Amino acid sequence: LLHSREMTSSKCQFIYAQSLKLVAAIGEACRAFQDQAFRNLNCRRLQLDEIWQFCYAKAKNVPEEKRDQFGYGDVWTWIAIDADTKLVPCWLVGKRDSECAIEFVNDLARRLRHRVQITSDGHRPYIVAIENAFGSEVDYAMLIKIYGKSPLEADTRYSPPMCLGTETKIMSGDPDMNHVSTSYVERQNLTMRMGMRRFTRLTNGFSKKLANHAAAIALHYMHYNFCRIHKTLRVTPAMEAGISDHVWTIEEVGALLDANAKTMTRGPYKKKSA
Repeated sequence: LLHSREMTSSKCQFIYAQSLKLVAAIGEACRAFQDQAFRNLNCRRLQLDEIWQFCYAKAKNVPEEKRDQFGYGDVWTWIAIDADTKLVPCWLVGKRDSECAIEFVNDLARRLRHRVQITSDGHRPYIVAIENAFGSEVDYAMLIKIYGKSPLEADTRYSPPMCLGTETKIMSGDPDMNHVSTSYVERQNLTMRMGMRRFTRLTNGFSKKLANHAAAIALHYMHYNFCRIHKTLRVTPAMEAGISDHVWTIEEVGALLDANAKTMTRGPYKKKSA
């Protein structure tokens, strides 16, 4: 009986390891496909934001020898969403710094067909990044939220700060103030936290390896953009954007593995945008 249990445990570990390899492989296939599909886009109004998660361990618990290595501790996902079609045309897994902001916004700019309006939060690296990528050919505004404690509520450990108000700043061009908003991208962040176990707070489902984390995000956006019918649009974001003419099935997503098999190579993880 003991031998049987050991064999069962060994088989479970093997299946788990193979499952992680499959997630990494199909995630890379999804990233590569969307990277090619999202070109010459007809977007008009874009919203940008970043969402936090950690990998391996929370920053305060990362061993001393790993604290300077990206992929241990805080990991941020930069996200853009089209306010009209709800398409997520690109994202970037990286740090929350100017270097990643520039890489992310440059990648976004290369995918667009014409001048757009952009709204971001008050994160200052966006200012340099958008100037670098678009110059004066953009209508850009910041929506800055002002946070503070509510005087009517007692402190609780996991309660978010209360939003006391907002401030709008025009940074470039002539943005339509009726469409200066980050509501859609913030709602998309909630979709990520609800749809991916790796982003669920206060659990042990967080990513242990950065490559698996990035692969899961790519797979999530493949499903979001091509497979999941948006409740408001009643079609997928890719269909609304004219990129796809049907709702993709899971089998179609799985078939991307074969298409990507010849180009996939193994090596050290690098930040990738899509």
